[in-house]
Amino acid sequence: MQRHLCRLALLASLALILPATLPAWAQQDTGFNKPPPVSPTTLGESQGWAAYSYPDKGGKTCYLVGHPVRSMPAGAPRTRVDAMIAHRLSDKAFNVVTFDLGYAAKDGSKAELNIDGKKYQLYVEKDAAWAPDSPTDKAVATALAHGHHAILRAVSLHGTATTDSYVLDGFGAALAAIDKACNYKR
Repeated sequence: MQRHLCRLALLASLALILPATLPAWAQQDTGFNKPPPVSPTTLGESQGWAAYSYPDKGGKTCYLVGHPVRSMPAGAPRTRVDAMIAHRLSDKAFNVVTFDLGYAAKDGSKAELNIDGKKYQLYVEKDAAWAPDSPTDKAVATALAHGHHAILRAVSLHGTATTDSYVLDGFGAALAAIDKACNYKR
């Protein structure tokens, strides 16, 4: 369930981009099209971390997203690379941690997250690293909120080791914004 939560947040953010890229005929309502997805509401941005919310079936979803300040090896072919934390009220899922790796990785492999010297093991599925359970989600979210730097190390399906470095200034403010928007008490 947690894996799909952040995918939903990603899809919601893509919903902002996709309608503008479709040809005019694809945007016309023929009666067979579903209504367009609701665009996320920006809750605020702080030092590279942005917070959003959007109405979802059965409740609201709130999430934050930030990008690494450095990714190694430089020039490695990768797509979207970011860190996300999400609350999804309809599933009663909070602090769901997702790191989009930007490449295919071996399912079941591990990624290592180091937050100011404290290490967490994340599991990898397809192109993302996840906390293994709810208590780890909460511990990682709290550590990120109080931390200064985070480093994520993972290995692609083809054996390329990557290191993504995040500066956490502003993370706490973005987390507080999604907590408030989804009425989550720390």
